[in-house]
Amino acid sequence: MTEPVPVAVPRKGRPLEAVLERVATVADTPDADATVDEVTSVLRYEKAITKGEQTAEKGSYERLLEYSMPTDPLGPEFTLIRDDREGKPRRIVFDSLTVELDGTPVHLVGREEPFRALRTHEFALGFDAADLVLEEVVSLGPEGVDNLAAVNERIDPTESDVRVVTGLGDTVYHTLLGTPETVPSGTDLDRAFLADYEGPLCISPRYERLVEAVLGMDALDGVEFVYPENGQEEEAAIAEAGVGVYLTVTGNTARDHGLVLGEQLFPSETVLLENTAEVDSEIEAVRSIITGGLREETELWA
Repeated sequence: MTEPVPVAVPRKGRPLEAVLERVATVADTPDADATVDEVTSVLRYEKAITKGEQTAEKGSYERLLEYSMPTDPLGPEFTLIRDDREGKPRRIVFDSLTVELDGTPVHLVGREEPFRALRTHEFALGFDAADLVLEEVVSLGPEGVDNLAAVNERIDPTESDVRVVTGLGDTVYHTLLGTPETVPSGTDLDRAFLADYEGPLCISPRYERLVEAVLGMDALDGVEFVYPENGQEEEAAIAEAGVGVYLTVTGNTARDHGLVLGEQLFPSETVLLENTAEVDSEIEAVRSIITGGLREETELWA
């Protein structure tokens, strides 16, 4: 058997599900869809246990053994990590799976931070959240970025060899939200509004550099970042501040807090990444299969 091509993927959550769905679409491995459904079901169940929404009758090691397929070296494998939640509970997450793409074996390898694994040249291909690329390597400038192509344009080639190839379409947006008092009727809540705005802007503290990259430093002149208090809903904190940036799927919860939905600033989605220094003909072939027919109008490689 040909040596599998390793591809770094997230260990859990929406980004991993997007990757698995895409791989199942293009794989020629028998029962790929069923395998992906099985992996997804296991991880959703384990997430529910970690969050206290489900109670497991068996311990984590027993469940891990049940999920394993020792007779199938190419089957899905899982592993245990310490979750970030209080008490650091053990959580079962994705570890690996091998599939065939047009006859080429591809080894999906779970990593806590796939993007950083590409940066250190452990992998030539990988998937991660576009947000992390913004937070890590996109240079800050007077103007912000609002699409994936702009992300590549703002990566310093001396800083990183990693580039975004394309998004997988599991898109939610970092969105401007504001109160009617701050955003009068007939006023567009957009980047132009922020350029003239002075005052508090509520964001999640972990997104400070991301917001700076997305909005640009000129728009943030005269703006003071404020953050939700411990345990406070972000929409409630934005309502107190008057304006904020929030990762939103729908406008329902925003409207529950009397907030106006503004401009969708940047697509937060899972992206295919490549380390350009590590790409060879085999990597190019795998990349082509993964991206084939996928949002061709927005693919970023030529």
